[in-house]
Amino acid sequence: MRIPLIDEQDYRSQMEGRVLPALARCRVEGWMDPARLPGQEQPSGRLHYLYYDSRAFDGLDIEGAVGSFHGTIVISHGFTEFAEKYSEMVWYFLLAGYSVCVLEHRGHGHSIHDIKDPSLVWIDDWRRYVADLAKFSSTIGQQYADESPLYLYAHSMGGGIGAALLEEHPDLFDKAVLSSPMIAPDTGVPNWLARVAAAAMCTIGQDKRMVPGHAPFCEDQDLSGYEGASAARVSWYHRQRLADTSYQTNAATFGWLREALRLSRAIMRPEACGRVETPSLLFQAGRDTWVRNGAEDRFAKQVTAAGGNVELVRFADSAHEIFSMPNRTLEPYLQRILGYFQAPTVPSLIDDE
Repeated sequence: MRIPLIDEQDYRSQMEGRVLPALARCRVEGWMDPARLPGQEQPSGRLHYLYYDSRAFDGLDIEGAVGSFHGTIVISHGFTEFAEKYSEMVWYFLLAGYSVCVLEHRGHGHSIHDIKDPSLVWIDDWRRYVADLAKFSSTIGQQYADESPLYLYAHSMGGGIGAALLEEHPDLFDKAVLSSPMIAPDTGVPNWLARVAAAAMCTIGQDKRMVPGHAPFCEDQDLSGYEGASAARVSWYHRQRLADTSYQTNAATFGWLREALRLSRAIMRPEACGRVETPSLLFQAGRDTWVRNGAEDRFAKQVTAAGGNVELVRFADSAHEIFSMPNRTLEPYLQRILGYFQAPTVPSLIDDE
């Protein structure tokens, strides 16, 4: 299936004149109560999500749409991201015949934010992320799938959350795509040292303090980490953040770092990897500076050794956000995803140079 990509040279006008108006006509905004962890009280606040209805989209007679419903995709976004950052990917999924549900994780977007500084991301327990995504997928996601296939598309932090969910709920999704998943974050130092430092800071009550090397949101666009990416796409994301203060999360706290590293250790336990039954496609960015490729390799090997099905595809020249890369990279990436959702998978290790 070939889906026409947005022209990078005319990106903003196409997004504003064609894509966003169509998405608005098939979008439903909703709120969900967070999941309650065993032995704990019901957490405060509500979680925000967006749902895009494939059938309503088909009724718009958009050129290039397949005109048939193939299932529902749940998107699990990355660290400091938000639902509307994925508008372009949602557009492509709708064109291909999929409804889309996007949950904004706790502390992100318009979901409950447990810390006063809007730039900071804090979480007290990584298991909340997993429990919330599991609840969202098994209720709202399944409702909209309406007995059709339910798929997971998860990026970065959302990919780490997604990997843990696949271990805990092996029957929830029909297939999963983990894109540059945070199996282990790249902290810039050995992760054992980052683990010790984060635990120490949290012990002395500094869990909501910003970690070194991070900074508050700045109105001036920072292109570090986006080397080689599509300038049109990166600028579009920044304009979204400027327009909505809820989208201006930008830095980790020691509490978040502690829980990210705990999540990583939990994901990599051999017994946990052995529980993965969902066929999964794992995309790896060769120039990733946010998550560690080696951890992705080990995760895929451990799941496969235990009898699971993980197909690893490496884009050697891509930065972390493969969906932010120029069309020459985005096209094979997107086609691989759509082909995977539609066809049986065969375990393999592929290097896309």
